[in-house]
Amino acid sequence: MKILEFILSNRDYLEDLITRSTYHSNAIEGSTLTYAETYAILYNDNSFKIEGKEPREIYEAINHKKALELAFKKLQNNEEFDERFIKNLNETINRDIKDAEGYRTVQVFIRGSEHIPPQPEKVPNLMMYYIYNYNHDEQDIFNKIARYHIEFEKIHPFEDGNGRTGRLLINYELLKNDLPPIVIAKEDRIKYFEFLRNTEVNGLAEWLKELPDRESERMEKFGYKVNLV
Repeated sequence: MKILEFILSNRDYLEDLITRSTYHSNAIEGSTLTYAETYAILYNDNSFKIEGKEPREIYEAINHKKALELAFKKLQNNEEFDERFIKNLNETINRDIKDAEGYRTVQVFIRGSEHIPPQPEKVPNLMMYYIYNYNHDEQDIFNKIARYHIEFEKIHPFEDGNGRTGRLLINYELLKNDLPPIVIAKEDRIKYFEFLRNTEVNGLAEWLKELPDRESERMEKFGYKVNLV
């Protein structure tokens, strides 16, 4: 059984993966929702009361789940990886939060980083080359993921949601290659950001290689046996 097939057929693991992925990816970006609050929002668990949270944080949780489901659907349909897909992911992530479609039209800055993303008028061409190179790159899967994740975050093609979009693309590529998805934990935020800030492709690649092993152990608890290469 393919890993994606297992994920979509095992409701318990699907809920577990979506909740963890949503909670940690949003927490990395500053969300204050707890894990329990995230689950309650995503799966309408009325046994847990949510108070004092900004509407933005609630939408961020809902939208991340929808964006992850969008990635699953694209993989199921075996559709080509293209700019439209990346834009759709980001638009889904920002739904009801920021009224923006397509690539950014303003200059943006990355908090805590000396790197200044390219001017907005350069983004369309940069992303066109990004997609072309991505689709024609046949290097080791983890080196590829690390290289293009860092490049994506350096371009910062959208006004908001670049980190969440980029991390979804990591799992898209892993599942496309029938590898377990990963969850970058909020506790690893500093290490993860250091790889990005310092453009450490090899370091990020080596670290990412460890994460599918962790996820495969968790998947086995839900009834799946994973044979990693």
